[in-house]
Amino acid sequence: VQLVESGGGLVEPGRSLRLSCVASGFRFAEYALSWVRQAPGKEREFVAAISQLPGNTLYADSVKGRFTISRDNAKNTVYLQMNSLKPEDTAVYYCASKIITNIATMRNTEGYDYWGQGTQVTVSS
Repeated sequence: VQLVESGGGLVEPGRSLRLSCVASGFRFAEYALSWVRQAPGKEREFVAAISQLPGNTLYADSVKGRFTISRDNAKNTVYLQMNSLKPEDTAVYYCASKIITNIATMRNTEGYDYWGQGTQVTVSS
């Protein structure tokens, strides 16, 4: 089982980045997916989730209206489009997956089945 993130980097405040996470080794379409981030010295923070059906999404209040999560089941890939980035968005971003019946449970960063290795996002001028 693998989740491999990419697309991180150093950007100026107000700019955009698109993260990707490619999955293999499990039935991707059966799993809900999340993006979770962790800044230095802080706990992991839920960012966004998408259910097995692409139309159902959930966002943290801190990113609502700026970030968009999407998935392509044909490519076993989940994306996070991040616009209007702020310095406080600086963190390592992880994708994670689990089987759910209620997308609200994705806010709990414990209990995910699979995790990626993370990609660093730094927002700084």
